[in-house]
Amino acid sequence: MEQRLEQQQQPDQQQASLAITGMTCAACANRIEKGLNKLPGVGKATVNFALETAHVEYSGQAVSVDEMIRKVEQLGYKAGLKEERQDDGDHRQKEIAAHRTKLIFSAILSFPLLWAMVSHFSFTSWIYLPEALMNPWVQLALATPVQFIIGLPFYTGAYKALRNKSANMDVLVALGTSAAYFYSLYLTLAWAAAGSPSHHGMPSMYYETSAVLITLIVMGKWFEALAKGRSSEAIKKLMGLQAKTALVVRDGVELSVPVEEVLAGDVVLVKPGEKIPVDGLVLDGMSAVDESMLTGESIPVEKKPGDAVIGATVNRNGSLRIQATKVGKETALAQIIRVVEDAQGSKAPIQRVADRISGIFVPIVVGIAVLTFLIWYFAVVPGEFANALEKAIAVLVIACPCALGLATPTSIMAGSGRAAEFGILFKGGEHLESMHRIDTIVLDKTGTVTKGKPELTDVSIEAADEAAVLRLVAAAEKQSEHPLAEAIVEGIRSKGIAFSEAERFEAIPGYGIAAVVEGREVLVGTRKLLRREGIEFAQAEGTMERLESEGKTAMLIAVDRQYAGMVAVADAVKETSQEAIARLKQEGIEVIMITGDNRRTAEAIARQVGIDRVLAEVLPEGKAAEVKKLQAEGRKVAMVGDGINDAPALATADVGIAVGTGTDIAIEAADVTLMQGDLIRLPDAAAMSRKTMANIKQNLFWALAYNTLGIPIAALGFLAPWVAGAAMALSSVSVVLNALRLQKVKL
Repeated sequence: MEQRLEQQQQPDQQQASLAITGMTCAACANRIEKGLNKLPGVGKATVNFALETAHVEYSGQAVSVDEMIRKVEQLGYKAGLKEERQDDGDHRQKEIAAHRTKLIFSAILSFPLLWAMVSHFSFTSWIYLPEALMNPWVQLALATPVQFIIGLPFYTGAYKALRNKSANMDVLVALGTSAAYFYSLYLTLAWAAAGSPSHHGMPSMYYETSAVLITLIVMGKWFEALAKGRSSEAIKKLMGLQAKTALVVRDGVELSVPVEEVLAGDVVLVKPGEKIPVDGLVLDGMSAVDESMLTGESIPVEKKPGDAVIGATVNRNGSLRIQATKVGKETALAQIIRVVEDAQGSKAPIQRVADRISGIFVPIVVGIAVLTFLIWYFAVVPGEFANALEKAIAVLVIACPCALGLATPTSIMAGSGRAAEFGILFKGGEHLESMHRIDTIVLDKTGTVTKGKPELTDVSIEAADEAAVLRLVAAAEKQSEHPLAEAIVEGIRSKGIAFSEAERFEAIPGYGIAAVVEGREVLVGTRKLLRREGIEFAQAEGTMERLESEGKTAMLIAVDRQYAGMVAVADAVKETSQEAIARLKQEGIEVIMITGDNRRTAEAIARQVGIDRVLAEVLPEGKAAEVKKLQAEGRKVAMVGDGINDAPALATADVGIAVGTGTDIAIEAADVTLMQGDLIRLPDAAAMSRKTMANIKQNLFWALAYNTLGIPIAALGFLAPWVAGAAMALSSVSVVLNALRLQKVKL
């Protein structure tokens, strides 16, 4: 968080997102990342294998985007500035179609070779086998296009990796399949040189090993591409929320224009049932707006002139005229999409473990494969070259670290995307990971636990005609500019009580107000005001003390110099605060409230919502110091505030969480933003973090289990190469499918 604030202070600090093609495993992503980070002027580069993107923070004076692209191409990959998200679907579909075409072509050529191999087993002797399929020349003709047309990307990838003094999955596949293919070619030429003896004299070929392996790997890539396409569903859903057109009034004429052409300041008409096209302010009309797709709040929100509306929300039952304030990439929805994309493209710290492992994995595997070959050839079955080669190939193939590279990013993509659907925005994978470690949550009171706006909470009137007294109070208070006066007037108006103007008004600082309404003298204020005027109010003392102990501000009313009753105003607690805090406490998280208010008021609010510990009378600049004190006790602290006043504390905390409706400042200032505007999604954010981390650990376990268990099994001779290929393809697909379970999480 502090690092991000520092970067914002550097005027030359820029960011770029690159689309990368040609990566085959986590080792490729590591190599590109290292290469970009070595460029002068690059502050931080992260490469996401699953998303095929690179995110670079750099100094524009020291390095250009073109230099970054050249560096990636020098490493053997293709790069370009990331296209607009709308084009991503086309790119994904083309990739899926290409893999499918390759798979069909490869499978048609490989199937006869597999058929020939299967018929060799004693238990499949009943299977009819055309004699032509046993011919080495036929097998060579079938295997060669698979090896050098379908398998060409593995050779080019391996060459580029070795040229850059590194190794990746392509090296393993190219080594394994080439060994099988060229050994079979050697046997074929030897057979031909011997005069092509009869069927019984034909050598045992391994063409099917290389061809079936390549087919299985291509099939794995196809499944992987399908699953990757599904993992970006959250972005597609968010993009789908946007209105396509808008009805704009220009020069008195109503025009239907694409939403991209709406300008800030345009007046837009929104009919019942339509999506609001852009962010704006209501000029005319009243309606209820369904904001559930952005905030997760199921109850429609009433809108009237002067209220803000968010693009992509649905206008339910009234026509609205709104003035566009934010359009295009400035709208709340566009910002949310950007936050989710950034989160999906970022790395969680746990991924560094996988990166380190995959970085050293390939050279170690090649060493194990060579050792396996030597042991089998010289010790286990001396002189059996083909047998030893088969065991070495199986080791090379089972060890491909694809699943390891996919384990973390696919879970981060699915988890952050699903969280966004519930109105929880994680700024990055590191925050999604950090959230599950939080054991202490510090809540700002005003605007977080409470609504942040005073409301009329209690009315106690002595006279039989309550409405008559409240009418006089409202008319008197209407002349005051004090926030408490506004709350009283709004509360009385909401009761449907109409009132007139005061004939005379006087504000008495520290006491209250005095006014003449409808010819009657009205006083509203503190005990001091009524005592000064000599008005008896002893019967009200008990009620007043009770209200004050609840953290409310009580004001006494006198009409024509007689005590008439009292009203109380308070910053009301948000309806969901108590439930959210109870859920957090159930999960073993300590909840602390921090506020600048006096201790009595703060503790009254804390009692209402079930908070046991209160830090009261803390100045805004002191909040960060309080967070540091808690961290010094060894706690992992999350600070929850409105993202503006609490920025220093949000930056200091292990995780800064903004509660709001997705304003620019809230999204910028916090690591996590709760769009719904209350605390009910706070325990959900912690739960989503826990579920995502559990999913990542499952993925890493299975990815490593495939390799660590598979390598010794293959080295001991219990895995045929084609079975190893199937297991390797299955490991990648199973990891992605496990990550996709997060898209079905219920909160």
